[in-house]
Amino acid sequence: MSSIQWQYPSRLFGNVRHHAVSRVLRWALKRQGTDDATTKLRPGRVYILPTGVGLIFGLMTFAMLMGSMNYNNNLSFVLTFILIGIGFVSMQQCQRNLVGLELTFAGTDPVFAGQSIRFRVAITNQSKSARYGIRIYHNKTESDVHDLQPGESKTFILPISTDRRGWVQLDRFGIRTLFPFELFRSWAWLHMDLRGLVYPNPSEQPPQPPPTRVAHGHRQHDARGEEDFAGLRKYNEGDSPRHVAWKAYARSGQLLSKQFAGADTSSQWFDFNEITAADVEERLSILTRWIVNADRTREDYGLRIPGDEFPPAHGDAQSRQCLEALALFDEAAS
Repeated sequence: MSSIQWQYPSRLFGNVRHHAVSRVLRWALKRQGTDDATTKLRPGRVYILPTGVGLIFGLMTFAMLMGSMNYNNNLSFVLTFILIGIGFVSMQQCQRNLVGLELTFAGTDPVFAGQSIRFRVAITNQSKSARYGIRIYHNKTESDVHDLQPGESKTFILPISTDRRGWVQLDRFGIRTLFPFELFRSWAWLHMDLRGLVYPNPSEQPPQPPPTRVAHGHRQHDARGEEDFAGLRKYNEGDSPRHVAWKAYARSGQLLSKQFAGADTSSQWFDFNEITAADVEERLSILTRWIVNADRTREDYGLRIPGDEFPPAHGDAQSRQCLEALALFDEAAS
């Protein structure tokens, strides 16, 4: 009974706090508007409040001032005013530590659903003074702490967890510092239109892909022909060991693969409609796994989904456009 009585006020306090934070964030967005891809922090954008340590420091200093006045002790007055001066200098330096910094969105790399997508933000210090203890954050996720020397630029990485395919929006993130003595917390909110792409999660137990189709004739294919030797190229992970130029490796120590041309080629078609799974997301997951596996072995593959088709090919460009099509697949639109 007592645990229930304690849980209710705790839940009520949490709801009130969440409502208050949401109102503050909406007010900040209305006041600041949407930021450009490159934004420079002005003094009016930077907020500052004392930390818990700062509040204790202030109460202790006030108590020392009362004691000094009560006992009329000059040495106590001196110490008290020194501490008050440290407090004011700390407040000014903490706010100044962020003013003038330039933030630029530096892009993201696509990930699979369930992985953390890493938003990169480049921060440049164009002033003549160093900036210390800078970090960016979003909710409970935060980057590493970095210092910025005059004229220096560093990339801050903000990992955001994902659970489904498609675009991930990062409408808001913050930048903060506790420098110099952690008595004050200075921060600013940025409302940039940042987004990153999330591919479907590859299936762990997919069915067998469709059989490989061999194309005979004179088609030129530099990657996997078997008739005429055409030279050497840099070794790629997944190349057959029998294609490795071991003699060249013994001479130079560099791993190279033999390249052939003018031979038969093989390819596969991965068709959305030929998969027997009923769930759309499961079909996309299976197609993703087939593409990932085919890309590892550098086999040609094509993709058919409702409303779009990609002819057989291989390489980074092929996998990127196929996975992007799966990530943005809209059953209703097709």
